[in-house]
Parts: sequence; C-alpha cells; structure tokens
Amino acid sequence: MSDIKIFENGSKNLQLNQTTNKSQPAGGFNILITEAMEMLSKAQNNADSAVKELASGGDITQAIIMMEKADMSFQLMVEVRNRLLNAYDEVMRMQV
Repeated sequence: MSDIKIFENGSKNLQLNQTTNKSQPAGGFNILITEAMEMLSKAQNNADSAVKELASGGDITQAIIMMEKADMSFQLMVEVRNRLLNAYDEVMRMQV
C-alpha cells in the first residue's frame, strides 16, 4: 500500500511524497503519472515565465508558443484522467 502525502515547500509549489512497501515493484503506472504531472507543471511554469518576460518587453511569439504548449499538455492530462475514470467505471460495472 502506498501513501501519498502532499506538502508545500518554501516556493509555494505542491510536491508529492510517495512511500511504498517493499513488496511493490519499483516502477509502474504511478511513476508514469507522477512524471507526467511534473512535465505539465514545468510547461506551465515555462509559460508563466514567458508571459512575465513579455510584460517586460520580451518576444510575443515565444510567449504564445509556451502558452500553447502548456494548454495542450493540460488538455492531454485532462483527457487521460477522463479515460481513466471511464475505465474505472467500466470495471466497476463488471459482473464477477
């Protein structure tokens, strides 16, 4: 069984701290999802920094590209979540 603890570090970002039992395999789906969430967070942070640079006279095309990358990453993550919920619902409807 694994416990997921969410805590706030000094920079006001949420982090996931996961503890697992020794009997579980080292890799897996939870690591894949965690890495995807980290990549999404990085894309959103890049978009934020591009917008801040734009406010101080930066390149508008770079800001737009970063914002679109972040938006597409977020939409992908939402779609993955929707598919997972649909699969869960389907498994729960199965007769045993």
